[in-house]
Amino acid sequence: MSIEVVGVLVLVAVFVLSGVCGLNMGILSLVAAFVLGSVVLGRTPEEVLSGFPAAMFLVLVAVTFLFGIARVNGTVDWLVRIAVRAVGDRVGAIPWVLFFLTALLCATGSASPAAVAIVAPIGITFAVRHRIDPLYAGLMAVNGAAAGSFAPSGILGGIVHSSLAADHLAVGAGQLFAGTFAFNLAAAGVTWLVFGRKQLASGGPEDVGDGEGGDPVPRLGPEQISTLAAMAAMVLGTTAFSLDTGFLALTLAALLALFFRRTAQAATKEIAWPVVLLVCGIVTYISLLQKIGVVDSLGTTIAAVGSPLLAALLICYVAGVVSAFASTTGILGALMPLSVPFLQSGAIETTGMVIALAAAATVVDASPFSTNGALVVANSPERLRLGAYRGLLRWGAGVCVLVPVCAWLAFVVL
Repeated sequence: MSIEVVGVLVLVAVFVLSGVCGLNMGILSLVAAFVLGSVVLGRTPEEVLSGFPAAMFLVLVAVTFLFGIARVNGTVDWLVRIAVRAVGDRVGAIPWVLFFLTALLCATGSASPAAVAIVAPIGITFAVRHRIDPLYAGLMAVNGAAAGSFAPSGILGGIVHSSLAADHLAVGAGQLFAGTFAFNLAAAGVTWLVFGRKQLASGGPEDVGDGEGGDPVPRLGPEQISTLAAMAAMVLGTTAFSLDTGFLALTLAALLALFFRRTAQAATKEIAWPVVLLVCGIVTYISLLQKIGVVDSLGTTIAAVGSPLLAALLICYVAGVVSAFASTTGILGALMPLSVPFLQSGAIETTGMVIALAAAATVVDASPFSTNGALVVANSPERLRLGAYRGLLRWGAGVCVLVPVCAWLAFVVL
């Protein structure tokens, strides 16, 4: 039995043991990485931990701390009440506003996790206030981020075009953006069908205000104004100046903590440590699988397939499944070359294949093991966090199965 097969079987065992024993999957994954990497393969602990997602760790900790401060001191509550007054009875429109807002942020150059980190916490708080499933609000934000990322000015759009240019291939920028946007808009429609209508029909808001025009809006003090300024600085810094989301959020949270220590002490409890451990542990193990050649083996197998259409479908599945656990940016950069032989042969139309690959790799960003999905879980209220994780786990499994074949049918076959 090859080491690649052993690695995949160990991953399956981690999922089964976590479900049966109830132990955090991140702990089991780190143990699995040590056993397979150090005990079986003889690699040093440093080599095994080189796959630890430090950037993801920082984003999750920093964002949940910053917005934890905003929740504790009432700033998020103020924003939600402002939103209530603005939408009036049109509460059902808010998840769609989240979709188009994150799409706009990503289309103008924001990284997908940065856009979700900005939009999702406020949207989820608003959703919970109005008895809307936080999973619904979070998924709409994630779908919007994927929809906007392949704009000509978007980060993922730039990666795709530069990767193709290296092999003297090209795809229309407008076609790539329109195709991926339409596909993610359709995914948002499915999200609404699954979550939106049932939740919106379950009742009105939890705490309807008695003032005319919606909830009464509390007055802002120096602490809330400072927090609003920090949140605005995060939006500006990540979008206009391309600053790192995690470091910027942590810097802003640290500044607030220095001036408002009592709030900061309470906000440290808002950091979603179980989510951080779970996501970082599983990603560390997946990174080890990549290093021992699991993805390369899949690529070699796909290259040996005689049918171009079947090979295209397999590439879409590899993109979708691996991207659910790893960096979408890295997966696109690694898997785009796998499609080059088929594109250069003329058997597969270039634009359709690229759009299908891009769509398959990004819709699965709602997985709880991706940064965007983990942000949704981490920013859900603690009493709803386990339900949000399980819901995203089921949703992620579903899209991993359905999205690659749907993208293949829509853009390659048809």
